[in-house]
Amino acid sequence: MINYLSLIAFLLLVTLAAGRGAMLRRRGINAFVFGVTDKSDFLLMPVVAFFFYSILASVLGLPLPDVLRKTFFANAVTGWIGIIICYGSLIWLAFALKSFGKSFRIGIDEATQDKLVTSGMFSISRNPVYVAFISFLIGMILIYPNLAACIAFVLFAAAIHRQILREEKFLRGHYGEEYEDYCNRVRRYL
Repeated sequence: MINYLSLIAFLLLVTLAAGRGAMLRRRGINAFVFGVTDKSDFLLMPVVAFFFYSILASVLGLPLPDVLRKTFFANAVTGWIGIIICYGSLIWLAFALKSFGKSFRIGIDEATQDKLVTSGMFSISRNPVYVAFISFLIGMILIYPNLAACIAFVLFAAAIHRQILREEKFLRGHYGEEYEDYCNRVRRYL
């Protein structure tokens, strides 16, 4: 049951992000600007691929070296806590995407002149989408407490933090004092 629910959660995570991008595209907005401003963004692709594969390998029993698949502990209670965290992360992500409105982008979009989003979930965290991804991974670690999930978490969290720092630099230059005031009111994560 936990495997089935974790697979559904993973598919919902992908669907929420991809669906938001597709919805914006239908409105004439290109939400996928990944790698446009900095080609080093593409270094994140292996990290994302490992993240996706490690989850799918754990959920679906795909090939994965035993050293990466072997669980640290087996406990149904932590698995259910992980499921709750994953589904809570999905709800958080849905509200964050709604709060983003038409400003949602994957990557830094220097060409668009949108208003700084500070309401909704952005009044709680400056990076609610990234918080959702990180907490989702924590849930997956509780469901699949193995080395693959832990490596995926460390790599993905480091990649997300790098992206946040790059976005903050851009936002400071783009919005100036308005962004600084926002940073003084709302934390980077939580």
